[in-house]
Amino acid sequence: MNSWLMIEVQNLVKRYAGQTALKGISFNVARGQVVGLLGSNGAGKSTTMRILSGFLPATSGVVRVAGRDVFSESEEARRLIGYMPENNPLHVDMRVRDYLKFRARLKGLSPRRSRERVDVVITQCGLADVTRKIIGHLSKGYRQRVGLADALVHEPQLIILDEPTIGLDPHQIRSVRSLIKSLAGSHTVLLSTHILPEVEMTCSRVLILYGGKILAADTPEGLQNQMSGDSQVVAEIAAPRAEIEACWRQVPEVAQFDVVPVDGEFHRCALTAHAGADIRSLVYWTVQERGWMMRELTRSRHSLEDIYVRVTQGDQEGA
Repeated sequence: MNSWLMIEVQNLVKRYAGQTALKGISFNVARGQVVGLLGSNGAGKSTTMRILSGFLPATSGVVRVAGRDVFSESEEARRLIGYMPENNPLHVDMRVRDYLKFRARLKGLSPRRSRERVDVVITQCGLADVTRKIIGHLSKGYRQRVGLADALVHEPQLIILDEPTIGLDPHQIRSVRSLIKSLAGSHTVLLSTHILPEVEMTCSRVLILYGGKILAADTPEGLQNQMSGDSQVVAEIAAPRAEIEACWRQVPEVAQFDVVPVDGEFHRCALTAHAGADIRSLVYWTVQERGWMMRELTRSRHSLEDIYVRVTQGDQEGA
């Protein structure tokens, strides 16, 4: 058993009638990480989450949470998990504090411990102003906070959130994102989403799920590095175009370049280095030595959208 791992998934398969939702996926999640399960609708995200949380049986494969097998040790594993499904099944006729106490008791906490934990999660999730309000009268954003408080109330080691910001307005989304990021370290968080900025702004690691398969699993920086072979350095330089082009032809570290005029004496230089090397310092000193003026020097980065399209496009072509 790997004590540093919170989630271990090996060759997980889920078949429904006439359809295979998960095609032998495998991945690990370390303790304290916030990991995003990224994929379009129908990719298998919700199926994966339901199996992990013990709500759905698998066709085959191995799933462990903190070393507990979720199939053969289901009760022990579920005690370690806080799960918020996409459609949050709250009791809308109950008041917030009463509902959280009720849920804490259902999860096995003593009356005293239930009260203590409810006070903690009410503060943690920003619910102090609505504790006496009926859940059905709350905004969508507050209902999501109640769902998060429910998932946290029994102090789970692993928190599973299925589309936690869906249907929220921009202010509510920021609030929920901030709360999720605050859980890192003290909890392990696995969240699913089809919203690309969600993962970029919240997660320390990304799993790209497409067509029931894991196509990529890495940090956002690692995914950037995998695609860095064609990354570029962009510089805007004031100098004659012919001299700029002659300069870059003489620099061995520059594999390719493109120079186009922008305004006045300035030209935009897009420089591609060999093996994705970062040549910004080299460009800076080259420009300084020639006495040219430079007003921009940046390294272009792929967005998560670029990475997702590239990864899934490759799978489509190989299908």
